[in-house]
Amino acid sequence: MKVGVPKEIKTHEYRVGLTPGAVREYVAAGHSVLVETKAGAGIGATDDEYRKAGATILDSAREVFASSEMIIKVKEPQSSEWAQLRENQILFTYLHLAPDPEQAKALLTSGCTAIAYETVTDAHGGLPLLAPMSEVAGRLAIEAAGSALKRYAGGRGLLIGGVPGVQPARIVVIGGGVVGTHAARMAAGLGAEVTILDRSIRRLRELDELFEGRVRTRFSTIDAVEEEVFAADVVVGAVLVPGASAPKLVSRGMLSSMRKGSVIVDVAIDQGGCFETSRPTTHADPTYEVDGIIHYCVANIPGAVPLTSSQALNNATLPFGLALAKQGFAAVLEDPHLRAGLNVYRGRLTYRAVAESLGLPFLPIEQAAA
Repeated sequence: MKVGVPKEIKTHEYRVGLTPGAVREYVAAGHSVLVETKAGAGIGATDDEYRKAGATILDSAREVFASSEMIIKVKEPQSSEWAQLRENQILFTYLHLAPDPEQAKALLTSGCTAIAYETVTDAHGGLPLLAPMSEVAGRLAIEAAGSALKRYAGGRGLLIGGVPGVQPARIVVIGGGVVGTHAARMAAGLGAEVTILDRSIRRLRELDELFEGRVRTRFSTIDAVEEEVFAADVVVGAVLVPGASAPKLVSRGMLSSMRKGSVIVDVAIDQGGCFETSRPTTHADPTYEVDGIIHYCVANIPGAVPLTSSQALNNATLPFGLALAKQGFAAVLEDPHLRAGLNVYRGRLTYRAVAESLGLPFLPIEQAAA
């Protein structure tokens, strides 16, 4: 199969769909890999490194899209890329379609087969292609909060871990999944006072054992969310409903009862965000203020550390990508975990949560491919 890797064009997105090491794996398996020139610049990988790995370097993204049977990216295709997708072409990347009707419409119109990293599953019920970026995003969320808390950035002027004799920052993490766990791990490691809210008693027990009392756990109710958010210096939104829009757990009205200069970090922004006042930002302009509360809502947080992120992502995506390259669409039909990643097929939405979030018709793949 001809596998294409265009350069990422989202603002301050430095990751790359395939590293040179991953390219070697595809080439060794008998596939051709077409890489846009300078696609790996963000991770310090040169065109010569890709050539040594066996890739063919092309001068433009247009050539890559036109010549490839499968496109492997990191972030969702941008508007200039939508028109370059075509019928029967496989797109393998993060999509986050639920809060993005324009992208969804474009993918439906293209006729392509779009498989979303964020909904591919594994035998343990996890999301193996989302997990590595969630780990990175959770840890970076605390770094971002520490910067936003500084007085010159509009924050309260707090050091997350405090110093002897001075109380540390109080950090509340809403959601005890991968993002929330890694955010809590980072925050606790810095000496913050940390509380995790979740609606799964089982998960709260696991977190309690994991952190051995260094982090408070609390069942998430309306009352609990209000009490914790109002007393927090930092609130990290780490809620995930696979494929669907994130629920809005903090309203604008609640901001008036929060501490002025406190910080919201909405890691769920890719799925629409879990705070009513959230809107996507970029690494170039990451924060804004609403009612005295600093909002950090960067939609590609792991893009800030592209070398770590690209390597971690490639480690996770490689077996799935190789299966697609070997079998084409048949791999989706044969592997239930890849099938869970299928969001769009020949002009139909094949992932129920996405269709329901967008208010569009849903057609199971069994019917769409019949």
